[in-house]
Amino acid sequence: MQEYISLLRRNKDYRYLWLGNVVSLLGDWFNLIAAAELITELSSAGVAISYLFLARFLPLFAFSPLAGVLADRYDRKMLMVVSDVLRAIVVWGFLVVGITGQVWLFYLLTVAQFALSALFTPARSAVVAMVVDRQELVTANALDSFTWSTMLALGAFFGGIVAAVFGAETAFILDGFTFLLSGWFISRVVLRAKESVEGEGGQGGWLDFVDGFRYLWGRPYLLILSLIKAAGSLVWGAVNVLEISFAEDVFPLTMFSLAETLRIEDGGTASLGIIYVISGLGTGLGPLFMRRWLGSRPPRLILGSAIGMVLVSVGIWGLGVAPTFGLFLLATLVRTVGSGTMWVFSAVLLQIVVPDRYRGRVFAFEFAMLTLTQSVSILLAGVLQDSPMWSLNGVAFFFAGLGMLLSFGWVSFYSWSRRNSSDERVEAFWFAGD
Repeated sequence: MQEYISLLRRNKDYRYLWLGNVVSLLGDWFNLIAAAELITELSSAGVAISYLFLARFLPLFAFSPLAGVLADRYDRKMLMVVSDVLRAIVVWGFLVVGITGQVWLFYLLTVAQFALSALFTPARSAVVAMVVDRQELVTANALDSFTWSTMLALGAFFGGIVAAVFGAETAFILDGFTFLLSGWFISRVVLRAKESVEGEGGQGGWLDFVDGFRYLWGRPYLLILSLIKAAGSLVWGAVNVLEISFAEDVFPLTMFSLAETLRIEDGGTASLGIIYVISGLGTGLGPLFMRRWLGSRPPRLILGSAIGMVLVSVGIWGLGVAPTFGLFLLATLVRTVGSGTMWVFSAVLLQIVVPDRYRGRVFAFEFAMLTLTQSVSILLAGVLQDSPMWSLNGVAFFFAGLGMLLSFGWVSFYSWSRRNSSDERVEAFWFAGD
């Protein structure tokens, strides 16, 4: 942990960027559990939860191409600050839903919030490489992952308790203030000058995004690496829906004496908070242990991503067979160690090899594909869950099987990459970029 503390101490700009991420993520997880609670109050259909996650992910897919172009053309810091301020206003609009009970308004506000998140995320991913040195990229991304998971654990746990005891409205109010504080921290960051680009100004909008895709298309290694998260999210996206159903219907906290001690009536919400705590531990500690074991050279990062896909599949299978809440949490830990490793290692690979002038568009493409496959996975999980032909465990087994198929493909890619890594030109490409 010393290297992470050292990075925060000596790099003021990354420290401000990190602090903004801390408070923003803390509020996000308060928001998610409160949103899930509100939806389950307004609708009992499993597909209603799927619609919640679709409202969170589809805007990211739709707006990420434009966001990537903006991140490469305009002031990335200003884009992030504006996004934070507007998201605070939108989140406070959720309070109206609790008064009116209009589900459509909740979905509309969620779409607006995550359209703004689509503006924020590619810009922040590109900014990380502008405020830290190349040899610190793995450290910075591992710390970001650990921060994400820690805030997932803390935000989900306290968010579950707050939503269960004080109601969803309190969580929405706190979330709005975290966005404002995040914007203030990010406004303190000083960015290095971006690389100059010949003929900068481009063709505009989606044509610039297509130009970024052409860059990837001509570099198959990079194209495949940019699809790591998309492949994983096609499997783990369904868990967003399944976890809520398992928490509400199979393992509600009311089954345990702790619920009586805390006087919690909504045991499903509190159980979901505990599940997210374990998810936070897995996604945070997984990349750190994997990095210590495998190192940070690009071929080893590819191996780590392949191992991560296998762990995701095994973990989801474990969700379906777990007879107790404790074993369900163990399966969750295995699954999130895998997903966290895939997330961090793929980000580091792209930051190492993609030039700054293309970085925003490449991360936007990666993010767009991630949200597309995640949306497909979530919708399919909701439809299967509502079908009388499928049990909750059966849906989990289906996605575990899909994960195993993708694991085979990813392990095959690693083997192919390893055989070609002996080529000096390939090895130089990995370490020097384009």
